[in-house]
Amino acid sequence: MSSLRRKWVSDPAFKFFKKVLPPLSSTEKEAMEAGSVWWDGEIFSGRPDFSKLHHYPKPTLTSEEQAFIDNELETLLAMLDDHKIVKEDRDLPKEVWDFLRKERFFSLIISKEYGGREFSALANSTIVTKLATRSISAAVSVMVPNSLGPGELLSHYGTQEQKDYWLPRLANGTDIPCFALTGPEAGSDAGGIPDEGIVCYGEHEGKEVLGVRLTWNKRYITLAPVATVLGLAFKMYDPEGLMGDEKDLGITCALIPADHKGVEIGERHDPLGLAFMNGPTRGQDVFIPMDWLIGGQEYAGKGWRMLVECLSAGRGISLPALGTAMGHLTARTTGAYAYVRKQFGMSIGKFEGIAESLGRIGGLTYLLEASRTLTTTSLDLKEKPGIVTAIAKYHMTELARTILNDSMDIHAGRAIQDGPMNYLAAPYLGIPVAITVEGANILTRNLMIFGQGATRCHPYVLKEMEAAANPDQEQGAKEFDDLLFKHIKHAVTNTFSAFGAALTGSRFIKADMSGSTQQYYKDMTRLSRALAVSSDIAMATLGGDLKRKEMISARLGDVLAFLYMGSAVLKKYEDEGRQQQDLDYVHYAMQHCLHYAAQALQDTFSNYPQKAVGVLMKGLIFPLGNHFAKPSDDLTVKLAESLMTPGAHRDRLTHLCYVGEGEDDSVGLMDRAFLAMYEIQGLERKMLKAAKDGKVARKGLLADRLKQALEADVLSQEEVDKILAADQLRYKAIQVDHFSHDMKEVRTHGKGKKSKKKLTSAA
Repeated sequence: MSSLRRKWVSDPAFKFFKKVLPPLSSTEKEAMEAGSVWWDGEIFSGRPDFSKLHHYPKPTLTSEEQAFIDNELETLLAMLDDHKIVKEDRDLPKEVWDFLRKERFFSLIISKEYGGREFSALANSTIVTKLATRSISAAVSVMVPNSLGPGELLSHYGTQEQKDYWLPRLANGTDIPCFALTGPEAGSDAGGIPDEGIVCYGEHEGKEVLGVRLTWNKRYITLAPVATVLGLAFKMYDPEGLMGDEKDLGITCALIPADHKGVEIGERHDPLGLAFMNGPTRGQDVFIPMDWLIGGQEYAGKGWRMLVECLSAGRGISLPALGTAMGHLTARTTGAYAYVRKQFGMSIGKFEGIAESLGRIGGLTYLLEASRTLTTTSLDLKEKPGIVTAIAKYHMTELARTILNDSMDIHAGRAIQDGPMNYLAAPYLGIPVAITVEGANILTRNLMIFGQGATRCHPYVLKEMEAAANPDQEQGAKEFDDLLFKHIKHAVTNTFSAFGAALTGSRFIKADMSGSTQQYYKDMTRLSRALAVSSDIAMATLGGDLKRKEMISARLGDVLAFLYMGSAVLKKYEDEGRQQQDLDYVHYAMQHCLHYAAQALQDTFSNYPQKAVGVLMKGLIFPLGNHFAKPSDDLTVKLAESLMTPGAHRDRLTHLCYVGEGEDDSVGLMDRAFLAMYEIQGLERKMLKAAKDGKVARKGLLADRLKQALEADVLSQEEVDKILAADQLRYKAIQVDHFSHDMKEVRTHGKGKKSKKKLTSAA
């Protein structure tokens, strides 16, 4: 029976599979093999085990990490004047650089053995998130040494001698690192870097030693203008065979002191006006000894694998932290502004057009924070989930772009006049930086998430590829036979399950959880099966062409991504004890994820290159149509109202937004104005009733109307004073900065030459 199966089924399929197998470059192969599969594998299986999800540790900071956030980080935040940093100094102040060194902000990931803080991924992310709500420039300066760079590469791959020398210096700030990968001709295609190193003998410290003669031209290198040590990625060649028979050794990483002869460093780029240090570095025929290779000569040619495995820090911690910061900042400030800013006698947040954008900010902020903490959980479990971190990088920075646009729209003119009062301008300019770093988001979405995820996360495809690539044809065919029939069983089971779930509205899918979120677990499982079926059909019918059908690949990657983020929302809700006040945010975030996951599937079917196959997939997955709707208007308005209501729910949602205590701190001022205005809402209702009764004029100067209310015994003098104080704070908070004619002197709130102001607001 087995031989017949081989003859008529497995062997023909084996030959077909080898024929359609998409060709993998060496860099793609290394990327496939690097890292690990985590919760993304559960989603791709079609049968996610949510009990496993909820057994992952609850994200918790240690007492040491919390103390650092409460003390050193708070001190740093109070030292920062982002307008002065960005507009005047174009750099962090010297006292800030000194503080960062002294308090070891650059060594969050370096072990205590070498003098670092050895914080968790969660703590690293939390620090960057809160810092970014205050200053993008400061946040980028801190996050880079703690993500991809010399510190992490040395910790994982450095020789003992390299670790003993460099890590203590990096930990205490003696040395500032940067890492040079991107060049003018090689951005996202890191495997195509033209920078090269030729193995040869040269002079070092008065001796002739074996080393590498390097030539490079790099750009977009953060911290390069101030770095004292340069990490460098280059292609290494050994044309004379001085190290062995291999001539093309591949990508290699080296660590070079910035003051080494021939190293050009110090020039700056201008990243959209932000003040973090970024610039080019070059070198021509620079000789370095072999022991300057990270890991030593043994790691020559292993640089790409090293980089891929370590990219998870940047993609999973730093860049998602910037995205999440935008959520915390915009949710807190925009909710406050929408309440204190009045038009036609009412808070602008009461208008449905404003509420639509404001509610979206609230729902997506919850989604961002959930995705942040689930992703850092994976890293703290010592996983290296390349697909998960790619999802986090792409979708969380894109969500940040969405909510920043919403916040800008709501603030309107208040947002487009730059100055110390504007807490949105720098973040608005900064988020494209996060979107571009470590591969533009277009690349991440179209080539990485599904392109690697379909193979890496699928229970059988990677194993089948390995069997097909086995040089022992007979052994490979046997392995393939066994895998093929497991794959067929897996695909058939998922197909019938997905079709049945679609016909019954997921009713009969088992869900361990009860209550308001139970249906979400069922729908998540249904769409997980739909993804598994669609992926199998796409890989079977398109084969190697799937790699080139980037829009199809991107949409299937979106399904995986939204199901991952939906999982994060469900875990956050459970981890935090099912907070009833958060349930509307959970509903919004889950409905958002399910809607866009289903829409991505539908768009895949509608645009499938083989029309008949697209119709077939649509009939299997949506036989009764796609009924996964966006969050309703009523739910959106509820979230908008929630953001305009003080309380624990608002503080919990925005707990990483820095609120300064200074009199003119822009975020702190808006927050105080909001709380003051909320406290007088009962008095405003009294005024409104008095206006209806004809005791007080409906329009006019507030001071005049309050005088009428006082004379008519509608309000007491104490109540009048309270309204005036709150309105004065409100009026101050909604102002925009103005300057002297030469733009050198800020005159807002009496800074510089005082400008005369008169309270003319109307209640």
